[in-house]
Amino acid sequence: MTTPLALSAYDVSEETLPLDRELYLSLAPAVLSLSAHETSLQPRDYERLARQLAAQARVLAENLRRLCIQLPEDSMTRDLSEILLGETERRLSAPPRATMARVQNLARLVRALYERLDCLHRTAGLRGAVFSS
Repeated sequence: MTTPLALSAYDVSEETLPLDRELYLSLAPAVLSLSAHETSLQPRDYERLARQLAAQARVLAENLRRLCIQLPEDSMTRDLSEILLGETERRLSAPPRATMARVQNLARLVRALYERLDCLHRTAGLRGAVFSS
């Protein structure tokens, strides 16, 4: 049994980015909990979610890119960050599809980007720099 996703809480435009971290960190598990037989969402809902998650992923990737270049070139943290940036680029370059699978993949991507940014904050002492732009 799935809980209907309250989309209005996530209805924002790209002009308001970067968005509230908690909003997206709560959206990811909500989207990921949807089953393959979910019927409460329409294609336009998936399209809107995909646009919002992709926009947030772009903002997070840009923040990660800025922090990544501050790390030593031989740093494992930098290597892992660059791998994630490459994956982000691949996922965001895919043709947009309004499907549950696409939205769930974007939710995973946003979650991974936040996790990597948090890791950089902890390991590089860059607390607060990511969200102050």
